[in-house]
Amino acid sequence: MEKIIPIKEGVSVEVTGSKVVVSGPKGKLERDFSSPLFVGKIRIEKTDNAVKVSTNSYRRHVKAEVGCIASHIRNMIVGVTDGYKYTLQAVYMHFPFTVKVVGNEVVISNFLGERALRKAKIIGDTKVDVHGEQITVSGNDVEAVGQTAANIERATAIPARDRRVFQDGIFLIKRE
Repeated sequence: MEKIIPIKEGVSVEVTGSKVVVSGPKGKLERDFSSPLFVGKIRIEKTDNAVKVSTNSYRRHVKAEVGCIASHIRNMIVGVTDGYKYTLQAVYMHFPFTVKVVGNEVVISNFLGERALRKAKIIGDTKVDVHGEQITVSGNDVEAVGQTAANIERATAIPARDRRVFQDGIFLIKRE
């Protein structure tokens, strides 16, 4: 079984063993796909304008890992060319809260009238911009951008309350 991932124009891919380095106009991403479960079972090779991930095994979990590695490489190529951007919306019913970026954290103050600050960690080289009630999370690593957006959304989770009544929070509205 093999998966072939085409390389876009302006992107360079280097493969050394199980380590893949993808660089393009928006930056450079690298990832090591080594795993003790798949040593010698999965091959990653670079051809002229494509990356080939293949295996000779017929086991289901090995074939699933081939598809997973191919998807990760495809996401890396898209990340260094187009990048990823998530848009979140801050919603409040009674207590207006403020969102600020301080260092590598997003700080939410006055959420539900609370005096304590709520914080969300920014992962990797992800950039967070706050424009009023819109929060934009962008970067070239889809996992870091998605995890940062999830951290911001989870920071405003309201436990033990009815979500139909307490609708305050920060919610994901658009993914690009």
